[in-house]
Amino acid sequence: MKLQISVSEARELIKDIQTKPEQLFEMIRADVKESVSRYLTEMMSLELTDHLGRQPYERLGRSENYRNGFYHRNYTLKGIGQVHVNVPRDRKGEFKTQVIPRSKQYEDAIRRDLCLMFLSGVSTRSLSLISNRLIGRNISHTEISKAGCELIEAVENWRNRDLSKTPIKYVFVDGVNFNMRVKNSIELVPVLVAIGVTDVGHKLVLGLQSGDKESATCWREFFKDLKYRGLNGQHITLGIMDGLTGLENVFKGEFPNSQVQRCQVHVARNIIAKVPKKIKQKVADDLRSIFYASSKAKALSFYNDFKKRWSSTIPSAIKSFDASIDACLTFFDFPEEEWISLRTTNIIERLNKEFKRRTKSMEILAGERSCYTLLAFISLKMEMHWRSNPVGKVLKNLPFFKEMAEKEFTQKN
Repeated sequence: MKLQISVSEARELIKDIQTKPEQLFEMIRADVKESVSRYLTEMMSLELTDHLGRQPYERLGRSENYRNGFYHRNYTLKGIGQVHVNVPRDRKGEFKTQVIPRSKQYEDAIRRDLCLMFLSGVSTRSLSLISNRLIGRNISHTEISKAGCELIEAVENWRNRDLSKTPIKYVFVDGVNFNMRVKNSIELVPVLVAIGVTDVGHKLVLGLQSGDKESATCWREFFKDLKYRGLNGQHITLGIMDGLTGLENVFKGEFPNSQVQRCQVHVARNIIAKVPKKIKQKVADDLRSIFYASSKAKALSFYNDFKKRWSSTIPSAIKSFDASIDACLTFFDFPEEEWISLRTTNIIERLNKEFKRRTKSMEILAGERSCYTLLAFISLKMEMHWRSNPVGKVLKNLPFFKEMAEKEFTQKN
């Protein structure tokens, strides 16, 4: 049937479009949805024809199965929205269309987009509220949560990936706490985190594992798991960490060729906490001169001066510093361009800050798997940022940068 309109009706339609141009796009979308609906319905009808082996109303001897009408169904497509289709049926109920899977209400591209928005920080309830505007269909927050569950296998594969082909020389370790639902209660669950630095300065997250960050046994099992996945313990020369009980001895035990660098920020905080408020600033200035000395010999000289100056005034702080000074100055044994990155655990603290920022809106994580899914996505996003920010202050001293500079940025080129 052809649609015919008069000239006057056409003029009125053009005027309406000029005053409200969005109506034109609404008409286009409605027409596209109708065309897609007809197309999908026809595709499924042809699919049934192939299943039965004959055209509609065609007789081929004695047939035991035949068409049996259709049922209405809605299906949502990315960029088009919700369309209404007629799904054909056969008398025996043997026919199952492959065009629109029976168990799905929308295509996989929408599921992937919903997962990406959720991982990026949009809550499931917020997505549910705006889903109709985004994809043309209301989706409940439970549906969005189920869509995210399909990422679990990929996340586990990433968490347990092979590390044997990645030479790691430094390891940053720390723990971070999350409020997590465990059965019928809310518990504060720590997650152990390790960041590795490769021979060319690239950083990557080696592992995420729930466990008590104050327990030496948990840390030992965590390190053993990294080695089981292929991490070469003989190649690791330095571990950067805060002063967690027993962690340094466990690290040296699992990685015998390594030294330990204690985070200077954590050490300074512990010392300043034992200092009267009146002299905190002076003590902090003296600590800074030790930690940022130009050589290890000068740092030790400043440290001896520090002891002479303050030992009678703040003996408890001096005692605390005595126990940490050697581990605080380990970074001097490594290349100077890397000192700025090896003094503290800032690299892993930055990652933990991103973990907290993303999970803050959720308040309570649904469980361990949900936690791993979010942390894995954040870790991969941070690794992309780290690619352009390798460990080391002077980039030209790093092998890959030096080689690139000689090949592409020399005067003769």
